[in-house]
Amino acid sequence: MPDLNITCEPRGDGLTFLTAEGFLDAHTFEKMEKTINALFDEGKYKLVVGLEKLDYISSAGAGVFIGAIGVAQENNGNLVLLNPTPNVKEVFDLLGLTQIFPIVGSEAEATAFFG
Repeated sequence: MPDLNITCEPRGDGLTFLTAEGFLDAHTFEKMEKTINALFDEGKYKLVVGLEKLDYISSAGAGVFIGAIGVAQENNGNLVLLNPTPNVKEVFDLLGLTQIFPIVGSEAEATAFFG
């Protein structure tokens, strides 16, 4: 069964960069949810999630981000999606989530988003 690997890298200005690799679906979404909730528990609400190595995302996987963006925004943060693969971007398009999430193509754009 395909797995999900997540790396977290705190950056300056209170940003945290996460990289998701593999499959984010009904079998792995809890891993992403726990990772994001742990960051929230530490008071880190400015998240950039790199999706360039994510092979697949399901609606359950996307649901993690839907729940997280609300919490982040309530705490003066946000959740920015970085460089999603074409397959992943298509899922976000189909679910109408490209209207909700800031999607950027580079780390510089992600950093600039948070100003």
